Amino acid sequence: MIEFSIIVPTYNRAQEIKEFLEFADALQFPKQKFEVIVIDDGSQDDTIDFLQKAGEIFPKLNLHWHQQKNSGPALARNNGASRAKGEFLLFADSDCLLPAGWLSEIEKELNNHKVQFFGGPDKEHPKFSATQKAISYAMTSFLTTGGIRGKRKKNFQPRSFNMGIKASAFQTVGGFSDLRFGEDIDLSLKLSEKGFASRLFPKAWVYHKRRANLRQFFKQVLNSGSARINLGSLHPKTTKIVHLLPTAFALSVAAMLVGSAFCPFALLPILAYSLLVYLSAALQYKKIFLPFLCVIASYTQLFGYGIGFLLAFGKKIFTGKSRADFRLKNFYD
Repeated sequence: MIEFSIIVPTYNRAQEIKEFLEFADALQFPKQKFEVIVIDDGSQDDTIDFLQKAGEIFPKLNLHWHQQKNSGPALARNNGASRAKGEFLLFADSDCLLPAGWLSEIEKELNNHKVQFFGGPDKEHPKFSATQKAISYAMTSFLTTGGIRGKRKKNFQPRSFNMGIKASAFQTVGGFSDLRFGEDIDLSLKLSEKGFASRLFPKAWVYHKRRANLRQFFKQVLNSGSARINLGSLHPKTTKIVHLLPTAFALSVAAMLVGSAFCPFALLPILAYSLLVYLSAALQYKKIFLPFLCVIASYTQLFGYGIGFLLAFGKKIFTGKSRADFRLKNFYD
């Protein structure tokens, strides 16, 4: 019996999906107890060429792949879920790498805790670039909003890069919605509202590359900030003060920069925060240059999220629409 179905959407990530499958093939878990389902979302690079050969490259891996018209990662995950045979659906991103003990940790936690959905944290791989490490710092540090999530084990809201759901619960709530961004949070909230129990599995972590450069990272967090407005409309009771902090931070920094033209001391809070981030990163990485990137990435994270939140809020107010999606060339911009 297949216990787990690992579902991975991918788009123009031929090298990443190759690395993902290499790590999946190295999982220290009985091969007959899990399957891997890759849904290609209309890639235009060499992804399909690789997937056509993947069965020969990984003959022991229970691998299935399918291609669909570009529709976004949420619908690609739903497509994969509709083909899955496992009792639990495990969602991961194609830019993730799975540690050898990932499935074993999940199975161990499920034996101890009867929950219907769950998730784990993400970490950086030692071979990640300096920029990827800086982005990982910004998304996990207690000095940014990235470090606020995931402190409680119970009632955890997993993200789709490392998310598990019992197949029957997934079907009950209808899977992922068509939201462009924040669809994983929306799914977690729908599951909670239906009374399904969740939990953080702290040792079931994945290596997550996130974005390759700060420009891509800014667009990612901008979208995350805009998604919070839509989530507030769909789930009014979930909006919290903490969601306003990045916007308040961005506006405050902008005001201080303007004020510094009249009073140089207005820059002191900015310098103090930058020094705090630098020292924190220096202690973590034992490096000199990398902490500078961590400072830049932290400002990128807070400004991107804050501006996205503000823009989506303004669009919602001025258009009167319940949702404030931004139009993009595709779901992966």
